[in-house]
Amino acid sequence: MTRRSTFTDQSVTYGSIGATLEPDLMRYPPTGYRPAEDRVRLGSGVDRFQRAAEALMTWGIQRGAGYEVTEISAGTGAQYPGIVYGADGAPLTEQPGPRTEDRFGEDGTPYIASGMQATLVRHGRPGPHSTPVLVVYVIDEPDRVGYAFGTTAEGLESGEESFVLERRDDDTVWLTIRSFRSTAGGSKRVLAPWVRRRRRELTKLQLRALHPAGGV
Repeated sequence: MTRRSTFTDQSVTYGSIGATLEPDLMRYPPTGYRPAEDRVRLGSGVDRFQRAAEALMTWGIQRGAGYEVTEISAGTGAQYPGIVYGADGAPLTEQPGPRTEDRFGEDGTPYIASGMQATLVRHGRPGPHSTPVLVVYVIDEPDRVGYAFGTTAEGLESGEESFVLERRDDDTVWLTIRSFRSTAGGSKRVLAPWVRRRRRELTKLQLRALHPAGGV
């Protein structure tokens, strides 16, 4: 089950929304974007999966990687089979779909939902850097959970990133992070190599955020 946002309240800064779900993303990324895929084994068993899933769906990866998650808004939580169009050929402003029950972590943190908005703040030199994001889809299956968010404001990077946790048939638990991103052009183009190096460092931190050695 995958729930997508309608994007009527907030738009993202890129096309190909939801392309992190595509199996051939690494071979055929959206034009102008660099794809990435990383995977780590977190252990095995139902308990490990459930503990990691709760952390994942309450911003545990971002917080574990050093982000402060602020300005969180409620998502729609609605399930959509795709964009529904009216008789005039335009997408309906209000897309149909049942709303799912709200869920919360043990500490009361709401689970990430489709359409949720947040700002990811990372403190460092020369100062804090903020990235507003919109959750564009949520995966909610018995042995597979996750979500993706996209950038909603112009910055050093633009694109989408997904975080998917799965318990496989052999009972092992894996986290996969996929993304496609482009770096800013113009006068900011000179920063592209630094931005890409920083992105790889952040991805390594995110991969470790849910690992048992990290306390989850």
